[in-house]
Amino acid sequence: MFSIFKKNNSTTADFQYPIASDMHSHILPGIDDGSPNVETSVTLVRGLKELGIHRSCATPHVIGDMFRNNRETITGAQSLLQEALDNEGIEFDLTVAAEYMLDSYFLSLLDDKRNILTLQDNLILTEFSYATMPSNPGEMSFAIITEGFSPILAHPERYAYYYNDYNHYHHLHDLGFMFQVNLLSVTGYYGKEAAKAAHYLIKNNLISYAGTDMHHEKHLAALSDAKNQRIFAEVFEGVQLLNG
Repeated sequence: MFSIFKKNNSTTADFQYPIASDMHSHILPGIDDGSPNVETSVTLVRGLKELGIHRSCATPHVIGDMFRNNRETITGAQSLLQEALDNEGIEFDLTVAAEYMLDSYFLSLLDDKRNILTLQDNLILTEFSYATMPSNPGEMSFAIITEGFSPILAHPERYAYYYNDYNHYHHLHDLGFMFQVNLLSVTGYYGKEAAKAAHYLIKNNLISYAGTDMHHEKHLAALSDAKNQRIFAEVFEGVQLLNG
């Protein structure tokens, strides 16, 4: 079995992406707020390949009050996309996991570890609410680690409630959260404050992973933009990413 974190030496014409494998995307068709259908999913996969990314772990949302995805819905969508890729003759290493909102529903899933879809081995991709700062991140990380998993916090640079005090990032890191930054965050795509936070996290060696977090063709266009690619090359030069 190929690891989603295996080094990939593919390059575009004059630029090599800072990641060889995408460990955060919403390219599965019709099960969350990402790709709405198989045709769009195929377009997004073609776009990843054109960027030099030939391996991806798709991570649809699992949110208690919105997207109650599970192993069946996720692997079912994976099968639909894989069949379409095979029919189109597109070679692409597609695996699946999930992006888990750290809510009460997630804690109920932890009661049976077989419910959890991991990126690799014991790695879980997690996220916080954008609206409200979590009141108990220590309890969350303790519950996850106690069950034998290691939490990766998706896009910490996008949680606006941390912008006034970056010490929160160091605290979360001390609690055992690894961090994954969205590539487009460093370009200002999500706003100046998100870009500032992303640069801080990278500069202070708090980032372990990077991902596209791709939902739609607008994201693909931004990831393909030459100006943004120059920013990626500058910001991530010398940065050691575990999925690099």
